[in-house]
Amino acid sequence: MFSQSLYETYQRIRTLRTDVIRTLPIVILMPHSACNCRCVMCDIWKDNRNLKQLTEEDIHDLLISLKSLGTRQVLMSGGEALLHRNFFRFCELMTDNNIKVSLLSTGLSLKKNAAQLVTHVNDIIVSLDGNEELHDRIRNIPGAFRQLEEGVQEIKSMNSQFGISARTVIHRLNFRQWPDIVDAARTIGLDRISFLPADVSSHAFNREVLWSDARQHEILPGERELDELREITERVISMSRRFPNFIAESAEKLRNIYKYYAACYNLIPFPYKKCNAPWVSTVVEADGSVRPCFFHPPMGNIRDQPLSSILNNEVNIRFRKELDMDNNDTCKKCVCYLHLSPGTKLN
Repeated sequence: MFSQSLYETYQRIRTLRTDVIRTLPIVILMPHSACNCRCVMCDIWKDNRNLKQLTEEDIHDLLISLKSLGTRQVLMSGGEALLHRNFFRFCELMTDNNIKVSLLSTGLSLKKNAAQLVTHVNDIIVSLDGNEELHDRIRNIPGAFRQLEEGVQEIKSMNSQFGISARTVIHRLNFRQWPDIVDAARTIGLDRISFLPADVSSHAFNREVLWSDARQHEILPGERELDELREITERVISMSRRFPNFIAESAEKLRNIYKYYAACYNLIPFPYKKCNAPWVSTVVEADGSVRPCFFHPPMGNIRDQPLSSILNNEVNIRFRKELDMDNNDTCKKCVCYLHLSPGTKLN
């Protein structure tokens, strides 16, 4: 169902060469703006009272562009996408059009939605911040770890082959427990785990006002803690060799987490990133805003224009053409990047 044709590969090549979006393999969709966690490194939950959400009409209109652009995968993000009462209807609309659905979730609602998730979602990526005590503290939700664990076990009991992986933000509050996080992921029964540093410098994650230096340093490992972070990174790399394919990142990418934080103190340059996210994906937020990725400003709204028209208007083509990722400050400090080569298959 998700096989890739030579024509699609050719269109991806043309997109990268011309900066005109002819095919859009991946879309990150935020159906619902609210979140059911209160994470210390994220401000999304602080705006829960001002709920924004996509409607079924929005999705029907969006699908016209997704079909014309040959979209293969939609990542349902948020907030917590499962809070939207029409979430599974949205999934049906996607899968009916041969679009794979991945869910990025806090994990709190997995158990009660397990049967529908197994039916309507292709795979799940949960957030994991530590062992039980630390995860609950960072999430600011008592019992969050237990709910996540029970949800994973419930889904696996229905379909042992159903893919559930974790994504962990490594920062000042949990870097010392990094090896324990790997162990916790294995104990829960997750298939894989991925790591990235914390974003503290952008407007992403609902930060209307950029964090002050004091707020940033609540999350940034201290400069005097960097040697300890580097030593722990090497321990995690050793674990990755003992558990092949369980940790998603290579040794080089794991070391880039230390390098990222060292760069925050101007000790070294920020790690080089090979990224083509604005050419192969886009983000559609709960109010209809469209971004080239999580970190760059909005470029339009699907309630005003079709997605395909937004992506390929003169301003946004010029944005891609002139984007110098090696020197753009947002790109240099990015923590979450995507590189999809033309021949990469999404399956």
